[in-house]
Amino acid sequence: MFNREEIIKILKDDTKNDWLFNLADKIRKDNVGDEVHLRGLIEFSNICKCSCKYCGLRSPNKEIKRYRILKDEIIEYVKNAVNLGYKTIVLQSGEDEYFTTEKMVEIIKAIKKFDVALTLSIGERSFEDYKAFKQAGADRYLIRIETTDKELYKKLHPNMDFNNRLRCLQDLKTLGYEVGTGCLVGLPEQTIESLADDILFFKEIGADMVGIGPFIPHPNTPLKDEKTGSFTLALKVMALTRILLPDINIPATTAMETLNPNGRILALQSGANVVMPNVTSTEYRAKYEIYPNKICINDNPDKCRGCIEGKIKSIGRTISTDYGFSHPKNK
Repeated sequence: MFNREEIIKILKDDTKNDWLFNLADKIRKDNVGDEVHLRGLIEFSNICKCSCKYCGLRSPNKEIKRYRILKDEIIEYVKNAVNLGYKTIVLQSGEDEYFTTEKMVEIIKAIKKFDVALTLSIGERSFEDYKAFKQAGADRYLIRIETTDKELYKKLHPNMDFNNRLRCLQDLKTLGYEVGTGCLVGLPEQTIESLADDILFFKEIGADMVGIGPFIPHPNTPLKDEKTGSFTLALKVMALTRILLPDINIPATTAMETLNPNGRILALQSGANVVMPNVTSTEYRAKYEIYPNKICINDNPDKCRGCIEGKIKSIGRTISTDYGFSHPKNK
């Protein structure tokens, strides 16, 4: 619908924000309806070998208390999530080398016995790993590009390779996953032009899910003194993503609500159709600190489920009872 120059112009001009958000909301309604898909999020390890400069889980951070949730406890969380009505489980962790291919396959097979869709978000792996996870039953995979500006990517991700990140996304597509990606908005040295390129990149790779959130500096990272990203700009990037990719799944991210008390509701009214409440217990939540001051870290899973359901119904939307695949052919 919009070309690169038009996207840049919209991102720079805040006088038409209401028009943009309303358009994105209409396109969301016309293409994916009023149902909101809930995904039960299990953050099962905060151990990470990477040193991404914006992330509180980065391996050089010695202040963080590390943890790892093993298979039996993960399955207990899945059972509880299913009892609360979740039809999708999201398994997310740092890049923790303890979880070998064999261990992950065991966990995936055990989860799939509960008749749920399964999303993995565990970082960069080999084609063979991704294939093994798919064969074990994984349906979706989330791996955010964070920025398509190659120079900025290099600065923010020591010892990582932009082209390998692309390879991961391509491998996942080849293997038939629903593929999720996304970006941080407001990174140091990021430009409006590169944000436009991010949006076009999501369309180019045919993303099935796109998660967008504002950059929030973490005190135990090299970017601790940088400026927090703009909530409004993140919302605009999300809205434009909906307009360019009308039928994908877009979460109202927790980071949005960390900056704005009504952040997730505003996101749902500006193009989003997914919410990912945390279903791990409070003892782990505070330790999975990618960014500080994350919401709901002291709420138990039952309270989170009831709270978000109330918010969703308050804006005239309903909770989906299906698996929430982005394309009907996958249902």
